[in-house]
Amino acid sequence: MNRKKVIIMGAAGRDFHNFNTVFRNNEAYDVIAFTATQIPNIDGRKYPGELAGRLYPNGIPIHPEAELVDLIKKFSVDEVVFAYSDISFNYVMSRASIVNAAGADFKLLGVRETMLKSKVPVIAVVAVRTGSGKSQTSRRVCNLLRAKRKRVVAIRHPMPYGDLVKQKVQRYATLEDLVKYECTIEEMEEYEPHIVNGTIIYSGVDYEAILREAEKEADVIVWDGGNNDMSFYRPDLTITVADPHRAGHELSYYSGATNVLLADVVVINKVDSISRENVELVKQHVRQVNPKALLIEAASPVSVADESLIRGKRVLVVEDGPTLTHGEMTYGAGVIAARKFGAKELIDPRKWAVGSIADTFKKYPNTGTLLPAMGYGEKQIKELEATINKVECDSVVIGTPIDLARIVKINKPAVRVRYELAETTKPDVGDVISDFLAKHSHTEKQTAKEVL
Repeated sequence: MNRKKVIIMGAAGRDFHNFNTVFRNNEAYDVIAFTATQIPNIDGRKYPGELAGRLYPNGIPIHPEAELVDLIKKFSVDEVVFAYSDISFNYVMSRASIVNAAGADFKLLGVRETMLKSKVPVIAVVAVRTGSGKSQTSRRVCNLLRAKRKRVVAIRHPMPYGDLVKQKVQRYATLEDLVKYECTIEEMEEYEPHIVNGTIIYSGVDYEAILREAEKEADVIVWDGGNNDMSFYRPDLTITVADPHRAGHELSYYSGATNVLLADVVVINKVDSISRENVELVKQHVRQVNPKALLIEAASPVSVADESLIRGKRVLVVEDGPTLTHGEMTYGAGVIAARKFGAKELIDPRKWAVGSIADTFKKYPNTGTLLPAMGYGEKQIKELEATINKVECDSVVIGTPIDLARIVKINKPAVRVRYELAETTKPDVGDVISDFLAKHSHTEKQTAKEVL
């Protein structure tokens, strides 16, 4: 049998999952390579043979996406599978055109082939765009489940930027685990808030193996999505978070638009910091494509421990990195807090940027007057630290969801911004979770019997 030659376009996440669920040990296909974009330091490696299965004992090479056309022609590739997220429909189809012109078919895998079935109920929290407030929503869901005396385990979308074999299955229960697994700042931003809240969180590379481990200690699993990607698990409840600061993107970004169509509930977040017109436009769009979805409005109020470090001060704002880069936002919680608490001036850090931090500004020139908290590896973390410390300002406003001062040494006063989900309409997320548990009480009892 002639095996169909395939390249998978990705960014170290959905691409590996699609391979594991559809292509691994599938003799109908020959996966020639992965290509990589969005995230630094992932091309030039291999998806290792230990994870790739019996058909790929030597692993599968990972090339920069810039080499895609050459790879298609060199290996007479039949099919290219697009497997990353948080990009516009125009971007997706521009890549489709490039692939088609090079002679290959262009493919997107759907939920039937890529969603794994869990033995325990699953709540998926996904989003329209990176930075919509998905993580604070998943924390709210976890807190509500624990308040109902449920054993809840969160499973996070992958961020495998290190040794992929070692990262096959990762379990985080303490802050020490962040050190154990040599986490990047982006990983800490997602894991640390769950750990501090008392939620066990899993992540890694092989999401079937992760699921089987998580099932052993969970009454309910919460899928905490990444970017605006779809859930890797078949959900019993899908909560999609929309961002009225980017009204219209719920209809025009992949795969956020898919998440809107799949949603049982759409949480329209940040209604306290945007015009009513934008909120109503998002509601109108959701009703057009998914009239059955329950709409919940929510605020994302910001707070700080010491307003005096902001009021009247010249401040450097440090924000969550992915929200500003491929999330395309020009502000986040830090900027909102700086304005709310009366900062005299927001200092533009670009002229002080060091190494790869300067490169980030060049790659994303529309980033606002703030500093993305980039930290993909020890070297970049040191460059972030050096940049912060070189900026001439009175204080630093930290808008990332982690205790950044625990990671980098800041040589000037710093204040951390906190923000949680606060629903403003009824029914709210608490009502949704109560209804969910009532519907799935039989499933939980049956699972308990199986364990016994």
